[in-house]
Formats: sequence, structure tokens, C-alpha cells
Amino acid sequence: MTITNDDKDRHQNRCEKMEVNDNNLRSQYTIGSNDFILVDEVGERPKKNVKEKFHEFSSCLNSNSKTVFTYKTITKRLPILQWWPTYTTADCIGDLLAGITVGLTLIPQSMAYSALAGLPPQQGLYGSFVGSLMYVFLGTCKEVPMGPTAIVSLMTYNTLHGLGPVYGTLLCFLTGVIQLLMSIVGLGFLIDFISGPVNSGFTSAVAILIVASQIKDLIGIKAAGTTLLDMIISISKDINHFQLGDTWLGIICIVVILLLRRMALYQIGPKDVKEQTTFHKIMNRSMWLIGTFRNSIVVIVSSYVGYVYITSTGHDVTSSEIPPIPFKVVGKIPSGLPDFDLPKFSITRDNGTTVGFFEMVSNIGSGVIVLPIIALIETISICKTFADGKPVDATQELMATGLCNIGNSFFHAYPGSGSFSRSAVTAASGVRTPMEGLYAGILVIVALLFCTPYLYYIPKAALAAIIIAAVIFMVEVRVVRPIYRSKKSDLIPGLATFFACLVLPLEIGVLIGIGLNLVSILYHAARPKLLIEVHKTRDGINYLMVTPDRCLVFPSVDYVRNLVMKQSLKRELPVVIDCSHIYGADFTAAKVIEMLTQDFSKRGQALFFYNLKPSVVAVFEGVQPKGFITYYHRHDLDQLFQRWKHQRQQMENSSAD
Repeated sequence: MTITNDDKDRHQNRCEKMEVNDNNLRSQYTIGSNDFILVDEVGERPKKNVKEKFHEFSSCLNSNSKTVFTYKTITKRLPILQWWPTYTTADCIGDLLAGITVGLTLIPQSMAYSALAGLPPQQGLYGSFVGSLMYVFLGTCKEVPMGPTAIVSLMTYNTLHGLGPVYGTLLCFLTGVIQLLMSIVGLGFLIDFISGPVNSGFTSAVAILIVASQIKDLIGIKAAGTTLLDMIISISKDINHFQLGDTWLGIICIVVILLLRRMALYQIGPKDVKEQTTFHKIMNRSMWLIGTFRNSIVVIVSSYVGYVYITSTGHDVTSSEIPPIPFKVVGKIPSGLPDFDLPKFSITRDNGTTVGFFEMVSNIGSGVIVLPIIALIETISICKTFADGKPVDATQELMATGLCNIGNSFFHAYPGSGSFSRSAVTAASGVRTPMEGLYAGILVIVALLFCTPYLYYIPKAALAAIIIAAVIFMVEVRVVRPIYRSKKSDLIPGLATFFACLVLPLEIGVLIGIGLNLVSILYHAARPKLLIEVHKTRDGINYLMVTPDRCLVFPSVDYVRNLVMKQSLKRELPVVIDCSHIYGADFTAAKVIEMLTQDFSKRGQALFFYNLKPSVVAVFEGVQPKGFITYYHRHDLDQLFQRWKHQRQQMENSSAD
């Protein structure tokens, strides 16, 4: 920080109005406070003409463009360049096993989540390979498996309102574009405004909504709705038409999935791996594999049951008719990979009218803004979970997720993100690098090329069971007690988000939770804590030391002024405001400080400001306050009080005369 002699003289004349030699003044300013948070130049900056400003801007642009193409920046934006040079055969084997494991989980989940989004099953498969392949090059977290997820799928359903696959692809493209733009302008910090309680409330509400949305397929009825009340009303209207075959099949699938999940967590033999025999290790590994492949096992077995039923009836699977069996099946799925094509930015209705791009976006609604943020939160949460204390590059993850969604939109997919359930499988499978996404994506491609005829026989109740068994563990009941013990007020935004997401559209529920967080932040900004103590100088003069704990801005300055006035009138002592923690101020604060100094001056009561940052002094000087006195060394306080007592005695003598 540099302060000229003119600045010192101006500060001496305007603020202290007392005789101080240049040496003392220079010492006060150059030593000042050692814990400055903001460093500003108080002196006036030389003015520049348009030509000089343009030259400065072009130089800055040229410098920034050079840094973009440096090796450090390129490796940061293409993380594969950081780990690929050291990629080994052991890494390849670990990633291959993890990729196959995740791929076998991804195929049935993507079809189930696509149905949850209200879209054809193949659209979930279309969004399960391109994003996985792209994340290999762009992702920073090896445990993140890109693809359809339960939360994003439900958000997609609530956003589209049955508009169809074309709108789903456009939503995927717009989600990716918004995420990419957010990464370019550095808006990754927005996720910091969503606190843990709000995130837990949102996740728990989504889990309940997902379970409610899958009841229709679980019992074989027709139902719809975006809120919990709508779903309950819709289910109650058609509950009389429930299918016993779907119900029994769905319940059996849920029980089997939960038992296999339990098997994956169970271990025989000693808990310490070093003490286990070879038999114990083989059995534990086998049980883990069987439990991990539980979704694929349920799909394969239930599909075989569907195949046996359908073939026994002699039904023609190439027709569009529903098979005459006790439960519903997925039906025909287009074979092969999807065509590479741009999302449709306009569509033609059956009556010949054209729906333009802006009308399509208007039909999608506000979900096009909220969904990208929710998808990012899900991905970042996974990265933080498996970061092991390392920093997470939210900007890079935002860019990676955005580009993956843009790439998926060219293959008729709907929005996706990192998946919590699959990330746990990835980590437990011994993944080494993000290369596992390559093998998982290849497995999905193989399924699309060669296995689609067999996907016809998958019962819808089995897919509903997979979703229900996956999301019931997302209800975060266990976090309520720690939040209550830690800080009870944090339950307010969490519970408000939970109930708002249940009874209102999801995007509104999330905004309510974020709004409550912001209100809490603004309340604390408007009500800073003040430490008020009675101190005594070396000369025996008692004074009131008031220490605010944060900066003075317009929401808080009146509150601080009222407290200072109240305490000063109550104790009738001189007041010293310790400004060590005040690192910023605005015009409103300066005007209030001006009124405060005037009030103290009229009463003949001393008011001094200790350790005020020069940048804040410059703000206060802008309104030219009278009687504004600041100091930077505690021993100067004695001189100020002696001067104040002398002036007060002179005023009393003059009034007596």
C-alpha cells in the first residue's frame, strides 16, 4: 500500500484535526494494522485517455490469450493428459473390471430412469455411452460415472410434462450449453449457496417422489403427476385396475434386490483381510460380485420369465399389440445406435403449424435453468465424497458435464450427470482412472447393437423395482439428529425444502430452500455481533470499546449505530470503535457514521475510531464528516483523551463565563 504525503496531510486536516508531526504520521500509516484484508490505493490514480485504455485492454487480452494455450492450462482443461503418461497395465485391468461392473449396472438403470423421465427406454441408453466416453478426457474424478440418474430424470419429467423425446433432446442440449457457459464465466461458486441441510431436504423429497412415481408401474396402473399430492390423487383414481401379476413380480424383484444388496455388504470370516483364508476371500468376492450385479440379475431372470410367458402364447413380438400376459413389458426398442443429428430447434405439428425455438423453450419452462444446477450439484457432491481431502475443480466439472450433455444431445439423449449409486459401485470395483467410462460406454454400445431384441421382454415392474430399491436409501433421515445437535436453526431451510419439494414443483422447492439460505446470510450480514467492553487508559479514564465483527454496509450500519448510541447514553462514557474487523464500507455507512459523529459532537462525548483501514477511511472522507477522529496506536489514545478533556474543560469554562 502506498500513501503520498498529500494523502497524509489531507487525512490529518479532515480526520484528526490535531497537530502531529510528519514522522509520527508516516509511522502510523506505514505500520497500521498487520491484518489488512483489503489493500487499496488511497491516492488518486492518473486519468487515462481512450487510446491508453484501449492499449491497456489489448495488452491484457493478448496476455490472457497466451496463457490459454500454455501446457498448464491445456492439461487442466484436458485432465487425461495428467494421468495418461503414467497409465499402466494394472490400471487398465482395474478400469476394465470397474467398467464392466458399472456397465452391467448402467444398462438396466438407464432404461428404468428413462421411463421415470417419461421417455422411451432407448433414450436412456442413448445417454449412457457418449457422455461416458467424453468424461474420460474431461473429467477429474475417476469415480464419476456419467449417464441418467434418478434425480435428473425426475427433474426432466417435471420439466417436460409429457412433451416427448424431441423436447427431451433439446433440454439435454440447453442443459449442456448453460453448464458450459457457467463454467466459462466462472459461476461454479453458485453451488456454495446450497447448504447441506437444503441438499439433504431436496434429496430426501426427490426419493419419496420417485418411489411414488413408480408405484403405477409396480402395480400395473396408469397415473401421472409432478407433486406428491397429484401422484396420490392420480393413483387413487385408477387403483381399482391394478394388475396382480405386476404387483407380485414387482414385490419379488424389490425383495431380491434388497437381499442381494445385503449380500454384497456381508462378509464371512475374520474382519481383518490379512487373517482371512483363500476360501474366505473367494466367497466374499463372489458375494460382492453377485450383490453388485443385482440389477442385471433381476433384469435377466425377469426377462426370461417374460420370454417364457410370451412365447407360450404365440404372440408376435414385431407387432405393436400388448402381449396377453399377466404383466406389462417394455416392448419394442429400436435396434442399433442412434443417428448423429443436431437437436431439433423447431417442430411441425400435425395440423401443419410450426413451433419455433423460443416457443419450445417457453414450453419447457423454468426447469431449463434449475436442472443444470441440480445436475452439477449431484456431480460435485460425488467428487467431494471421493476427493480424500483434495480440492475439487468445480469449474472443470461444470465444463465436463456441460460438454457431455451437449454430446449426448447429438445422439437423441436426455440430460444426465454423475450417479451416486453407480459411483459407489465404481469405487468398490477398484477403479484406477476415468478410463473406466470407456469400457462402460462400449458395453452400452454392444447392448444397443446386439441385445435390443431381448430387451423387449423386460417387465416394467422389474424396472420400477430397480428404481425403488435404489432411491429408498436416498432419504437422509440420519442427518436430522446431527443437524439438530449442531445448529437447530439449520433444520428450518432443510425441512422447508423437503416439504416444499413434496407439495410444489421441484424447481420452486429448491428455490425456496436457496432463498431461505440467502435470508439467513443476509440476516447475519445485517446483524453483526458487537463486543462491548469497558476499558481504562493509563491515565485512569474509563471508556467503552465497541468491536464489530464484520464490515459496515447498508443493511447493518443502522443497527450498529443504534447499539452504539444506546450503550453510550446508558453508560455516559467515551466510545472507541475498534475497526480491526471492518474491511469494507459503502456510501450509506459513511452517511450514518457522519450522523453518529455529529450526535457525539453535540453532546460533547468523545468518539474515536481505532485501526480503521485506509480504504474505509477514503469512503468515509467522501462525505466529509465533522469530528471524525481515527488513530492506529494504542498509546495515541491517551493523547486523544487528554486533548478531549482539555477541549471539554474549555467549553465548560466558556459556558460558565
